[in-house]
Amino acid sequence: APMTPVTSMRSTTGMSPESDKLITNPSTRFGKPVTEEMQEFNKNMVGFLKMILFDTMFAGRDYARFYALETIARIPYFSYLAALHWYETIGMWRKANYLKIHFAESWNELHHLLIMEELGGADRWFDRFVAQHISVAYYWIVLGLYIWNPTMAYNLNEAIEEHAFATYDQFLKDKEEELKNLPAPAVAKEYYMEGDLYMFDEIQTGTCDPRRPKIDNLYDVFVAIRDDEAQHVKTMAHLQTDVELSTTHDGTCDIPPDLLQGI
Repeated sequence: APMTPVTSMRSTTGMSPESDKLITNPSTRFGKPVTEEMQEFNKNMVGFLKMILFDTMFAGRDYARFYALETIARIPYFSYLAALHWYETIGMWRKANYLKIHFAESWNELHHLLIMEELGGADRWFDRFVAQHISVAYYWIVLGLYIWNPTMAYNLNEAIEEHAFATYDQFLKDKEEELKNLPAPAVAKEYYMEGDLYMFDEIQTGTCDPRRPKIDNLYDVFVAIRDDEAQHVKTMAHLQTDVELSTTHDGTCDIPPDLLQGI
């Protein structure tokens, strides 16, 4: 029987559990709601920048484009971690679960990046130069935005991850037959199947039944990456509400009664 997440009443803020219920995530502690107009602006801005900077600059070079996108995609999670560490250091607020989730998200994007590097996406010096220098600027932008309003930072990243999902989904449709005849990179098999799957599970918030992708060829790899991006979209959306995120390893899953029989 599938397990379901339950709400944890453990206090990780130094306050009572009753106070914890009122402050469930960084948005409910520090954020302000994002208007529909601003949400639409974020989506349009991300789409415009993606078209100008990446779809044009990397036209016809899919792996290089994906390398640049994945280099930059890690940055918001670094910024979130820096802000949350700062809040904890100065005694303002602490919820270790969000440090764990955001680190797992950065670890997930790292493995997307390693896959693109193994496919040759980082072979050109200029591609690395562009992606890395954009990332430096983006880090400080997101950090400032998160400190000002984490809800806005999450909304912006939701729009970015939506574009990432759509990009990989279209790539799979365009290149299906070709990809199915190409081998999966070793790093993909290690991350999704053969290694320690704890960190992969931690990006899958709100479920006690994490995905277990099959990785038989390069098509399967890009399906797994696309589905990761969909999970990031879901997590970013939840972080703009009053939901307290949970994962399968944080002790918030019910054990089905039939598993307890005979114990």
